[in-house]
Amino acid sequence: MPCLEERTMTFTLTSNDFKDGDTLPDAQVQSKGDTSPHLAWSGAPEGTKSFAITVFDPDAPTGSGFWHWTVANIPVDVTEIPAGGPLPQGAVEGRTDYGEPGFGGAAPPPGHGPHRYVFTVFAVDTDRLEVTPEDSGAKYGFNLHFHTLARASITATYENRG
Repeated sequence: MPCLEERTMTFTLTSNDFKDGDTLPDAQVQSKGDTSPHLAWSGAPEGTKSFAITVFDPDAPTGSGFWHWTVANIPVDVTEIPAGGPLPQGAVEGRTDYGEPGFGGAAPPPGHGPHRYVFTVFAVDTDRLEVTPEDSGAKYGFNLHFHTLARASITATYENRG
């Protein structure tokens, strides 16, 4: 069985809203739009039964980063999410570090410098992860750790200059 790095070579994630390495557009900034971006993916490996999405800021001054979006149980025949949704039937959004389910846009502290926002789609080996809207990003991540066949990511940055 190939290692995860080998299986991710053909699994790709793109967005019509930004490219890997870009600055996030205002639509994905909490105070300016707070809208989830368009995401599309292709090349998921054989055995994929569903997809999940996470958006994580590893630069947040929390000691553990900041979860901006967690989504699981996206049906395997869905390979694109439009900006602002809607999510497909059966998908479940988890609680972000803002305290509620749904997408939470970029909002780094003023003067803290640029933050990275890692948008990841996971190819999952089960139809359904046992997660709820009340579950944290950490719980989504824990479940994904045991069920990920491959992942594809793009990263954008944003800085709040105050």
